[in-house]
Amino acid sequence: MIPGSAVYHVVEAMAPLYTAAVLGYASVRWLKAFSDEQCAGINHFVALYAVPVLIFHMVSTNDPYHMNERLIAADTLQKAIILLALTAWAFWAHFRRRRTGGGDGKPAATAGSAASPIKWVVTNFSVASLPNTIIMGVPLLDGMYGSVSGGLMKQIVVMQFCIWYNVVIFLYEFMAARDSTTKISPVVVSAAPAPAENGGRSIHADENQVVVVNIEITEMAAAAVAAAAASPTASTDSSGAEEAAAAVPPPAAVQQVPPVKVVLWMAVKKLLQIPNTYASFLGLIWSLMAFKIGFSMPKIVGDSLFIIYTTAVGLSMFASGTFIARQSRFVPCGYTIASLSMVLKFLIGPVLMLLVSLAIGMHGTLLHIAVVQAALPLAVTSFVYAEEYKVHADIMSTGVILGIFISLPVTIVYYILLGL
Repeated sequence: MIPGSAVYHVVEAMAPLYTAAVLGYASVRWLKAFSDEQCAGINHFVALYAVPVLIFHMVSTNDPYHMNERLIAADTLQKAIILLALTAWAFWAHFRRRRTGGGDGKPAATAGSAASPIKWVVTNFSVASLPNTIIMGVPLLDGMYGSVSGGLMKQIVVMQFCIWYNVVIFLYEFMAARDSTTKISPVVVSAAPAPAENGGRSIHADENQVVVVNIEITEMAAAAVAAAAASPTASTDSSGAEEAAAAVPPPAAVQQVPPVKVVLWMAVKKLLQIPNTYASFLGLIWSLMAFKIGFSMPKIVGDSLFIIYTTAVGLSMFASGTFIARQSRFVPCGYTIASLSMVLKFLIGPVLMLLVSLAIGMHGTLLHIAVVQAALPLAVTSFVYAEEYKVHADIMSTGVILGIFISLPVTIVYYILLGL
């Protein structure tokens, strides 16, 4: 059985997290200390600076030459199966919606952008397979299985940062790129009659067509506008403009989903500009050299990084508290979705980890560690990204807050069952 001291150490790790979350909640709900823009700025700082530095620190201090191959294989298989299953469902939902013409009386392109299955792919994948391994996992599993679990937890975190969070960010960027290029379509279509109204000099887009996550679409937009300006219909003759306007159908009727290759290129291009990508791979390069040659980070550099990455978890929980404070209810996603996400987090994820671990021949303490860590609560970093990209942040915040409460009894149950 787990000693009482181990449970106390877990509570010790949990209390600071809730202190930061409660402070964030109180600062917005009661003290009115932060506006919506300031709350977004806090989250943006965490995503742009604190988390990338934390990623570099975790990856660069992990020994890549002494990682447990079976644990890494099981963790990779579990996440890959979940992602592939969700992707297959997304394709099925996409083609089904195309056959039904959007399913709600709207054109398929319009309905698709409003209810994209990809949003649920990235959300469900994050909930099911990205646990809070370091903050909650290390003290909890140390009490259950000894100090050997700490190094194993760090290996799983490194894989999450180097591979899986980059996959998540890529999916976010793919959705943002697709939505951005789709929003350009009405502007381009209505370019022909615009010169008669604007003197043939400029085309103005509606404010609602502003790109949300700073996707770079300058080249595409410029090419589209140039093509429209060069068209014979782009004449300053008012009669010609009226005829062109009559010949062009309404924007919504001809709005097309952009080619997948264009969207993929835009998403990859943006991914290569994000600090997280550089942090993970620079950390990997450093660790490969440092542990091969045998040198360590200079103290002045290590201390500089320490100042930044120690803010990551605390400010993430603070931002989660401010988000909940700005909602109309404490469980912003609703109790039904919250319950389903808890089932996905604490039942489906660990059970799948158990199955894949058994399939590759894991047993004993290593098997137990793999399953219990899969039942840890949702990583705080997942909320930071969800809020940054405005995709189901309500579900993520609920998963973080409620998950930390639920995880302790759930992991204890798994510990007891695995020990039978």
